[in-house]
Amino acid sequence: MILGTVKGTVYSTRKMENLKGLKFLLVQPVNGTKKDMLVAADTLGAGIGELVLVTTDQTTQYAVDHPTPVDAFIVGIVDNPPAME
Repeated sequence: MILGTVKGTVYSTRKMENLKGLKFLLVQPVNGTKKDMLVAADTLGAGIGELVLVTTDQTTQYAVDHPTPVDAFIVGIVDNPPAME
């Protein structure tokens, strides 16, 4: 699982039927740089600047009710961020 900050929204006017209804967000891992950013699907309503938990790879299939071709999925919004040193 990856801890990251939402940096922006990715807009798509056309997408596969299985992806309709999903919002896509640009997430920068806490220990990463801008080149490490990833696009993660979101159904929780995360917003820009929020700290989120992202699951990747095969575990994303457990985050939705139907098979979805997504590599990263936001599975949590962190309410009380840990102190980063």
